[in-house]
Amino acid sequence: MLKVNGFVLKLIAMLTMLLDHSAAIFLEYGSSEFIICRTIGRVSFPIFCFLLVEGFLHTHNVRKYLLRLGVFALLSEIPFDLAFYNQFPNFYHQNIYFTLFIGLLVIYLIHLIDNKMKNRMFLCSLSEVVVVAVGCIAALLLAVDYNFAGVLLIVGLYIFRRSKVLQALIMIFMNVILIGDLQSYAILAMIFIWFYNGERGPKINKYVFYAFYPIHLLILYFIRVVIV
Repeated sequence: MLKVNGFVLKLIAMLTMLLDHSAAIFLEYGSSEFIICRTIGRVSFPIFCFLLVEGFLHTHNVRKYLLRLGVFALLSEIPFDLAFYNQFPNFYHQNIYFTLFIGLLVIYLIHLIDNKMKNRMFLCSLSEVVVVAVGCIAALLLAVDYNFAGVLLIVGLYIFRRSKVLQALIMIFMNVILIGDLQSYAILAMIFIWFYNGERGPKINKYVFYAFYPIHLLILYFIRVVIV
């Protein structure tokens, strides 16, 4: 039976993201090559969301986790703006690290509320709904990548973390029904997530994966500058 560990999931997410961004920057919009590469690239974000939830469940320090995401969100904004908009700053679209940061903060607060209010079900549920709503509003106001839908996907994967069937249904709802269009192909990510065995895989310095995002965007930007 096929087994996929965390390291393999990260590689799949990184490579499909690289293909996606390369197509967005270099290929003609609407061309067959563009659509194929962007379709394959839809796989990356759901995997990153799934890995975020797994990281939250296994981290020894959530606040440091949040700090890392926040720092890389700020560091990545310059290459993100340059790569996709050829200017900095651009306040109309923020990079994916902001989405992941908000999503992590929301599920962390849900976790804290569950622990403190587990005997007061109504108040607990109400508080969690408010937290999710505030997170979605923040995503809208900041215009983060994947918008509020990205935050909701992270929350859904966390809430249904004990059932891959329910996670698959959440994936279908968020990507096919809520967003639709090309994003519908993001459900293909569930194939890899389904065979995740819960193991970390080869131990690589975590900052290698964190740094890949801003570095690959910067490289793609410089390549475009040279070509032009």
